[in-house]
Amino acid sequence: QLEESGGGLVQAGGSLRLSCAASGRTDTRNAMGWFRQVPGLGRIFVAGIMWSGGGTRYADSVKSRFTISRDNAKNMVYLQMNRLKPEDTAVYYCAAGRDLTIYDFWGQGTQVTVSS
Repeated sequence: QLEESGGGLVQAGGSLRLSCAASGRTDTRNAMGWFRQVPGLGRIFVAGIMWSGGGTRYADSVKSRFTISRDNAKNMVYLQMNRLKPEDTAVYYCAAGRDLTIYDFWGQGTQVTVSS
């Protein structure tokens, strides 16, 4: 099970931190990630991190603005989002997977809205 929190409404240029709590079968996966989706479009990759070693991967659109991190002891993953833009508005989903490219467990999503 994956449970996201931390979404909300923020002005452009502001920051938000998303959290994801992993439990059950999901905490046996090797990688965690964040995806986002806007109405009418598919879910797209934002950032990923390995539980072991902490290797990360980011979408080009968020590099230098977003940071993914994890707390292995708490089975938590975070997405720190800085310098938010209106185009970052989306539902953000936490995901668990085999590696930084393959994900097979999903949370319910949390809405992030960035106003201009």
